[in-house]
Amino acid sequence: MFNRLETGQTPRSTGVPVCGILPSVLNLWRRHMKSCPHRLRTHRKCGCPIWVQGTLHGRWMKKSLGLRNWEAAQKLVRDWEGGNSAGLEHTSVADACTAFIRDCEARKLTPPSIGKYTLLTDELKEEFTGRELASLSVDEVRRYREKWKLAPISSRKKLERLRTFFRFCQESGWIQINPAKALKHPITRPAPTLPFSDSEIEKILWATEVYSTQGIYGEKNRIRMRAFVNLLRFSGLRIQDAVTLSRDRLTGNKLLMYTQKTGTPVYLPLPESVLKEMNEVSPVGRHFFWSGNGTPKSAVADWQRSLAKLLKLADVKGHAHRFRDTFSVNLLQSGVPLETVSILLGHTSIRTTERHYAPWVKSRQLKLEESIEKAWKLT
Repeated sequence: MFNRLETGQTPRSTGVPVCGILPSVLNLWRRHMKSCPHRLRTHRKCGCPIWVQGTLHGRWMKKSLGLRNWEAAQKLVRDWEGGNSAGLEHTSVADACTAFIRDCEARKLTPPSIGKYTLLTDELKEEFTGRELASLSVDEVRRYREKWKLAPISSRKKLERLRTFFRFCQESGWIQINPAKALKHPITRPAPTLPFSDSEIEKILWATEVYSTQGIYGEKNRIRMRAFVNLLRFSGLRIQDAVTLSRDRLTGNKLLMYTQKTGTPVYLPLPESVLKEMNEVSPVGRHFFWSGNGTPKSAVADWQRSLAKLLKLADVKGHAHRFRDTFSVNLLQSGVPLETVSILLGHTSIRTTERHYAPWVKSRQLKLEESIEKAWKLT
């Protein structure tokens, strides 16, 4: 690498831009000592200190490298131009992942959120083993994303987590830009909300009467399944909130719900028949549908398997979230305002509720029908 500023040649980058960073023009030269017989900066075959001068990702710099070996100096400059720029800490991907998870824990994120970030960072450690964080290019991150075997909406959420990780690294001073920011979101086409029909609900309730009695609960299995189904149906709770529901959340027939995602307190009256079934399941325990042993995640997995068996027995396609959809749609079709339904569902924004349930809002549908009928009369 010669000093092109002295030879009159046009400067050009000695490396390939990475992560969208501005091109660099760095020139190595020797600063000869008084005892050295050479005076030309371009002379390499001596042991004088090596300096660098030029622009690095748009920033001017002139400094000693603290090196005397020309090959070592060239390698260092190539690393800088490839992303490990001067002034940035040389942090490995593994160390950055560990620091990120510690920060998530310090921020008191929920265990499910920390679990998702942990899965992501474990993948990054395996994908970029032994790599320095600042050496990752946009293309490498894009190829990593190509390996995901996920549905569009899941891929979109994972990309947001990836951007959050790299933003943390950027704010920590380990990289100059966020390489994941250049990755575009996958196209998502949200599936229409499909609540259970009245006939499907009848089939599901019938299936609870003939559900298997094998296992530690025996005959109580059927009571547990019916009570759990009706709780989901009349409360709109997410499955984890329903599984971990504790007795102290009930005041009379009112259910105090701290929704899993928002932590917002919401009071909801429940039918007396549902309360009676829940008390039959667990008349004295702290939780209605969980022994309290093990983790909530494992308890939720158990109930998901039980619901899958129940729906198969009823010959109905679906999953636990369809009970939540049924709860929401029934309220909207009864004329309950969308804002109220959004509060009951624990959504952080009414836009979320509107995106999923707007077609079921009764007032809007009536207004639409009136407008069309009026148009027909005019024609």
